[in-house]
Amino acid sequence: MVPIVFAFLLALLAWALVAGAFVRERYPVVFWYLTGYPVTALRVVRTWRKVAQLNDLTVSPRPARGLLGDLVVKGDSLQAIAPRISFPRATRTGLSVVVRLHPGQTPAPFIQAADALAHAWRVHAVRVTSPERGRVFLLATAADPLRRPSLAHAPAVLLSALVGILESGGAWVMNLRQVPHWLIVGATQSGKSTLMARLIVQLAPQPVALIGIDCKGGMEFGLFESRLSGLATSRREAVAVLGALVEEMALRMEICRMEGVRSIWDLPDKTRPVPIVVLVDELAELYLTDGTREGKAEAEKCSTLLLRIAQLGAALGLHLVLAGQRVGSDLGPGVTALRAQLSGRICHRVNDPGTAEMVLGDLNKDAVTVAQSITTAEQGVAVCTSSLGGWGRARSHLTTIDDARKAAGSHAHLTPELLRVRRALLLAGTGGEGA
Repeated sequence: MVPIVFAFLLALLAWALVAGAFVRERYPVVFWYLTGYPVTALRVVRTWRKVAQLNDLTVSPRPARGLLGDLVVKGDSLQAIAPRISFPRATRTGLSVVVRLHPGQTPAPFIQAADALAHAWRVHAVRVTSPERGRVFLLATAADPLRRPSLAHAPAVLLSALVGILESGGAWVMNLRQVPHWLIVGATQSGKSTLMARLIVQLAPQPVALIGIDCKGGMEFGLFESRLSGLATSRREAVAVLGALVEEMALRMEICRMEGVRSIWDLPDKTRPVPIVVLVDELAELYLTDGTREGKAEAEKCSTLLLRIAQLGAALGLHLVLAGQRVGSDLGPGVTALRAQLSGRICHRVNDPGTAEMVLGDLNKDAVTVAQSITTAEQGVAVCTSSLGGWGRARSHLTTIDDARKAAGSHAHLTPELLRVRRALLLAGTGGEGA
């Protein structure tokens, strides 16, 4: 009888393990709530005092004083006091803890101890923030969400694209209304093209005009031409298209001035011009010259027009998304000036430290270090800025070229016609005849 019961218990245990592995694989959030969270929460409570002491997160109480006859007795407590914490609260990707600081404490030591907390609690990472005085919020991420990126939820907003997932588990959104211009860099096979494809998939169903500039003969953006209101496949055509867009900006300025508003977004919906998103692949091709006078003139013209759009375009509904494998100061002062206008930054794995420094160096040196640590196995992983300030790691959702091509084709009927851009491309293609 005993062997039968023992065998039954072993079978039950094996079944529980198999079922647990299945639930963990298919329903990671359910598995976390049922198994991971209780164990981790108890570990947080049990280890907090010791971790706080080892990482200088405690305070020493005031020396005790007392009278013993005519003598004043002083003494120090042998045990430091750790700040009080709330009971860990479960989230979809981990847990959060609120720390109530003692008078005189600051968030800085907690930020430095983030890695130690992650090791003590056996979680992927701990992020430390202090949105209000006297409190520190510890957000623990149980596992790296970038290993198996899936799209979080985000509301559908005009000029907003849900492109992937943040390391915190939140949605990675490129909102062009909040951050009007973006710079994206990445080496070959780093995920840059996938991100651009995802952006096109997200913007194609929206009432916006997409302009492509692809100086590699249109090999990238030519696949989505059915949804593009214009496609420049050479620098000569790029100069023509950018010039036409600057003319469009001047017209929109006139409309805003006549209506007494400061932005097209203050105009009525019926009279508001369509927003325009300019997508540029291989930005360096617009700046590199062959040494000829004509080549230098084209590069300078591109630099001037891009800078002008970046400076004035946000209020007029013109947005830039510039991508390339390499962006360095060797391309000329125009690139440095343009970078200052591109508040959105995304850096995938790059081949040279100078590119990472150019993209993120003026924002945060730590971000440069993290970007340089991205490996070849982490395709789609990037360091990105957020609309609320700061930076973090993220991973774009896997979107194939076929997905983007199908999205462009199915929404081709939404493509607005920009007469100035079409005319500029026709004149550039005929060598300027009839201009």
